[in-house]
Amino acid sequence: MAAASQRSPTSRPQRRDSQGRPPQDGYGVYTYPNSFFRYEGEWRGGKTHGRGKLLFKDGSYYEGEFVDGEIVGEGCRLWASSGNTYSGQFVLGEPQGHGVMKYKAGGRYEGELSRGLREGHGCLVDQDGQVYQGSFHNNRRHGRGQMAFQNGDKYDGDWVRDQRQGHGVLWCTDGSTYEGQWHSNVFSGLGTMVHCSGVVYHGMWINGHPVAQATRTVILGPEVMDVAHSSSFTLRVELQQDNGEVAESEDGRVLKISAGVRYVQLPAYSEVSFFKVDEGSQAVPIQTPFGFECIAYPLSSPTSGGPELSAAPENASTNSPLPQGDLEVTMVSNVLCDQEDTPGSLSAGGGMPRCPEDCRRVERGRAQFTDVCLGPPPPGYQPIPFLDSKQEKASSRPRGSLGPGVTTPTVHDPPAGSRPDGAAKAEPVTAAFPGEYVILLRDVTNPPFLGRALPTAFKHLRVSKGDGTAAPHSR
Repeated sequence: MAAASQRSPTSRPQRRDSQGRPPQDGYGVYTYPNSFFRYEGEWRGGKTHGRGKLLFKDGSYYEGEFVDGEIVGEGCRLWASSGNTYSGQFVLGEPQGHGVMKYKAGGRYEGELSRGLREGHGCLVDQDGQVYQGSFHNNRRHGRGQMAFQNGDKYDGDWVRDQRQGHGVLWCTDGSTYEGQWHSNVFSGLGTMVHCSGVVYHGMWINGHPVAQATRTVILGPEVMDVAHSSSFTLRVELQQDNGEVAESEDGRVLKISAGVRYVQLPAYSEVSFFKVDEGSQAVPIQTPFGFECIAYPLSSPTSGGPELSAAPENASTNSPLPQGDLEVTMVSNVLCDQEDTPGSLSAGGGMPRCPEDCRRVERGRAQFTDVCLGPPPPGYQPIPFLDSKQEKASSRPRGSLGPGVTTPTVHDPPAGSRPDGAAKAEPVTAAFPGEYVILLRDVTNPPFLGRALPTAFKHLRVSKGDGTAAPHSR
């Protein structure tokens, strides 16, 4: 702007002396020798001084205050090349001090400037409507500042050269929060995330990823867990990292327990060959990591004592994330995780939501299911016993009996054992038959923590007779 000096005029405005010099005092119009600048306004001593307007040949202009031939004071500036405008304080032709810059592409800045650049404290609204309020240096967000993003997220913390870096807090629109260290716009260093699902992770982060995050669910105990008939048992669970260490940095994941029965049993462990499932029961085989398939089987609720089915997903596996949609096999009405108090929903008071009876929240990477008990076969499951003539001869139990306290219905007796009309009905089945079962634990955290659920965990379960021995069949 200093180029608007008053030397070597080539044309003479309305007020000029006999030697062709610019106006000395008062109001006058002057076109400069290079024809690029034209000034209309007040003069003093042959210099622009007071209020005036300096026009540029490319269409740009400045209108405002002049002091001794320089642009100094309050004014308005338009840059024709960019279409940006600025209103505020000027020093030696450049925006400096406090002012408002409006950008043709969208957005505006209001705050402090130095030599035409954002410097100091100000508020920047970009073309997407995102708002930053805080410190600037060399035209960039730098220092302490707050940012409201287009998606509704908010950040309050440190900035370095337009990037979140240092310590800061992020509030997400889904209710999740993160407080801790940042580097290059991502979580990096020590930080705590409180996820909208209720999961809390406190620990180290690298490039936006938690270092000690759980990657799998492990049910502790022997490879095959032996359980006596009609007995309850306890499951101890760990969330483990890739290196096998417990993910103690995590709290709040929701694990749901369910069970399955081996679809085709082995005579060494069971007197039931398989379960014939009614068409309306919709039993879908579940592949297990033990080399056999199972179908969903109910667990008895330890509090109510009644059967409560918690089925596994159709394609549950040890190395696949939780599938999308409702893939539960519905044998008995079970809507616990579809009600208002679902594991991932927050209570009205903002506290930790209540888990259904078949779910547990993880604490410091560990969880425990107590008083777990297999229930009797659900409606629609018809047990088909083995047809072993040698066993029938050796067996001292009444025909139709498959174990202590359990008896098969009349229609499932071997063909030679049909009872005459008027015979007493078989006693109802009150517990699971001896045989092989599977316990499944699914990560039903809703929504999944950081977008990914843990793979389903399996435990091989073998139910023996009440005396602790296997079924009499042998191989």
